Amino acid sequence: GLWFEPEMISPKSELMKERPDWVIGSPGRPQTLGRNQMVLDFSNPEVVDYLYDRMSCLIEEADLDYIKWDMNRNITEPFSQHLRNQGEFYHRYILGVYDLYERLTTRYPNVLFESCAGGGGRFDLGMMYYAPQAWASDDTDAAERLKIQYGTSLGYPLATIGSHVSAVPNHQTLRETPLKFRGDVAYFGTFGYELDPSQLSEEEKSEVKQQIEFFKKIRNLIAQGTFYRLKSPFEGEETAWMVCSANGKQAMIGWYKENYRPNPEHNQTLKLKGLQPEKRYEIEGFTRLFYGDELMNRGLPLGKEFNGANPHQAERGGDYQSRTFLLKEV
Repeated sequence: GLWFEPEMISPKSELMKERPDWVIGSPGRPQTLGRNQMVLDFSNPEVVDYLYDRMSCLIEEADLDYIKWDMNRNITEPFSQHLRNQGEFYHRYILGVYDLYERLTTRYPNVLFESCAGGGGRFDLGMMYYAPQAWASDDTDAAERLKIQYGTSLGYPLATIGSHVSAVPNHQTLRETPLKFRGDVAYFGTFGYELDPSQLSEEEKSEVKQQIEFFKKIRNLIAQGTFYRLKSPFEGEETAWMVCSANGKQAMIGWYKENYRPNPEHNQTLKLKGLQPEKRYEIEGFTRLFYGDELMNRGLPLGKEFNGANPHQAERGGDYQSRTFLLKEV
């Protein structure tokens, strides 16, 4: 795969020297740089034709399977030397973007396109017609992602949400979270890694392998199952969600607690949804079976949490707790 930013142009590029009229901005007036770039005029069909030819060559030469299409700066000085009516500029611009997408996805139906605009700036249905997954946010901090992915799930299925395990300290927040916590959050999306593998310890590499193997077991469930929001990160310290198969025979649960508070709740269970009440389920990590109505009304045991008085009995505690559970009907 390759990362593209086809809507941008560098001031010192050959194309800029050859076709300055293809750049957005009024002639003879100062033009603002963003990320040391300017923006190409996609309202001009000649620009779209040029980029279609160039991108087609790169797709074929590199035999690409995947393209991340990014758009990382705002449009400033919105003026097209191609248009007579400047009031049509923004509308014509996005139609040009759609036209390039249409031509490339038609010619290369097996290439996966992921859209991005500084993160989730283009997470909309128009763009998802061409790019079936979008990068939810450039904020990859796992604690932040609980709110980001929870909110995104209100409008879009998990299979569209770009979610990665990133390096620590996180480049957006400088927060350090456990690799397990980061992986448990990223499972509920497209799942991937955004870090330098050569910087991982042998222990971390082993854990990454286990995470990848686990995701391969659940990826069809994540992509096709029904998503339930069990606990909102906007309403307390805990976040919980689950994905259940259409027939209720399999489910995947994620539970997270970002910050520990003294004197935790006495009832340390999580009520589930979407299961068959009269069916029995086995859960990885438990020796006993559970009935569906038991899990939905009494709840799934989360294990004893550290409270100062049970240091030898506690099964979990501290900040950045996370647990995943895989359920299967027996």
